Amino acid sequence: MIAAMDVLGNPSSVHREGRKAKMLVEKARAQVAALVGCLPAQVVFTSSATEAAALAVAQKARHGGVFAALPTEHDCLGVWSEGALPGWYDRQGRYQPQPEADVCLLALSAANSETGVMPPSGFLKQMDAQHVICDITQVAGKIAVAFEAGHRPAYAILSAHKMGGPKGIGAMINFTHDDPEPLLRGGGQEMNRRSGTENITGIAGFGAAAEAAARDLAAGRWEEIEELRNILENALATSAKKTIFVGNQVPRLPNTSCIIAEGWKGETQVMQMDLAGFAISAGSACSSGKVKASKVLQAMGYNESEAASAIRVSLGLETTKTDVLRFADEWLAKRDKHAQRAA
Repeated sequence: MIAAMDVLGNPSSVHREGRKAKMLVEKARAQVAALVGCLPAQVVFTSSATEAAALAVAQKARHGGVFAALPTEHDCLGVWSEGALPGWYDRQGRYQPQPEADVCLLALSAANSETGVMPPSGFLKQMDAQHVICDITQVAGKIAVAFEAGHRPAYAILSAHKMGGPKGIGAMINFTHDDPEPLLRGGGQEMNRRSGTENITGIAGFGAAAEAAARDLAAGRWEEIEELRNILENALATSAKKTIFVGNQVPRLPNTSCIIAEGWKGETQVMQMDLAGFAISAGSACSSGKVKASKVLQAMGYNESEAASAIRVSLGLETTKTDVLRFADEWLAKRDKHAQRAA
């Protein structure tokens, strides 16, 4: 990224400086494509996964004109939803659509952003993948992105910062045969798919992060993190037997643990663990900064009290066993104090 800052040209220009900038963009495009299993020309760089989601939803006319998002989808997709897909969830986050469900374009995450729960193998096929926007933001870089032959989604969205890259850069992957209609018009950048001068520095960082993530995947580093996640949950479960670990019976991300300690509000846990030196999250926060009960967990059948008492603990490649055990000790100690005050 530092080297890219010294590249002064505009990648849309044909002079030497412009061609040098263009080379950086196309190198990064190939790096991202290699990570997610698509052709470089299918990668459209955006400012974020949120913008990528809006661009994908804007193509709904090509899919019949109606877009729907499952109630567990990230708000960047859920906010555009025009209807609910009939079906039901269980408390592990498994979704079963009703046979009569008929939606033209559907949002479906490869892994839920709060719980880490992933849909079962073959789910894209069941949902008619050619009409799906697949949010791979949480998966890319942690689990190999491998869509079944003949069952790729219409579009996929992702962002750099979820794999260690810079903030403010994302991408939409267009698996269809047609170029998407742009939301942003004007300069015709990104092969007329997204206008606006490219963020060369961010794009270069995105590409580098994608390449590094591919190396980590090949080295099995996330399998090691999954072991640490399991050590953490076992340590908590041994001393806090009523604790709920959402999705621990189904496939989920290797680094994510959604923990419910009913009666102990999630935002309180976040503040107390922050004082102990740990950054975790709770539920979903609105723009005012107030933390609400997780709508994702409520959609899965958890009551409001349970949904308001959830935290998400995410582990990274730098996390150690010592970190995990220290977290468990601190969390259990604070939980015991909370129980004593509540008694």
